[in-house]
Amino acid sequence: MRALAIAATGMNAQQLNVEVIANNIANINTTGFKRARAEFTDLLYQAERIAGAPNRGGQNQVPEGAQVGLGVRTSAIRNLHIQGALTNTTNKFDLALNGRGWFQVAGNNGELFYTRAGAFNKNATGQIVTADGYLVQPAITVPNNATQIVINEAGQVYVRTDASTDLQLLGQLTLGTFVNEVGLEPMGGNLYRETLASGNVTLGVAGDPGYGTIHQGYLENSNVDPVKEITELISAQRAYEMNSKVIQAADDMFATVAKNLR
Repeated sequence: MRALAIAATGMNAQQLNVEVIANNIANINTTGFKRARAEFTDLLYQAERIAGAPNRGGQNQVPEGAQVGLGVRTSAIRNLHIQGALTNTTNKFDLALNGRGWFQVAGNNGELFYTRAGAFNKNATGQIVTADGYLVQPAITVPNNATQIVINEAGQVYVRTDASTDLQLLGQLTLGTFVNEVGLEPMGGNLYRETLASGNVTLGVAGDPGYGTIHQGYLENSNVDPVKEITELISAQRAYEMNSKVIQAADDMFATVAKNLR
């Protein structure tokens, strides 16, 4: 009986759906986190009768066919890159993006990653780094005698030292954009990697057309909506239960057949 296999695919799909929702809820307070959504598509259809085939007499065509679907499968887990709310932290090394764009950071082997989590800091040599110590690109080093650091909305980094009362320009932060952001590969640690699906990165300056602005002393919150996640969790749970009922019904039908044969 095909119902058993069909319902099993439905249970597997809803289990994956719950896992995606659970990950969203777990990261509800993760800076710059983008919620994900599981997407599904139907499986192949088994044709019992093909539409348009000649009827028994061979003179007329059948107006509609009979095709039985074989279940569901996962087509994608889409990361929804929607703007999160900004929170004021008063930390001068916290940077939030309002609009499109990604901060570019360099991994330990020089590989480039991209992030929206702007919780930056200084390392032992004064370079601006992420919470995991990855260098923010282009590399900017803050001098030891800096008494004030100012980063404007265009990403220009200025410092005031104890030897001067004037602001000095240290460097310019650049942002990256992609044609297909959902094609970026999540690496964990709030990092994403460029893929063939995302297309090549296009670097630009904050505030230019197509790029967001940088806000110093702010962080971008997760875009997870707890009410929406709980609603979808309940819906996935109910769908899982309905598929299990189908399996139970099919099993009862098998039992009826077995009893009659005996």
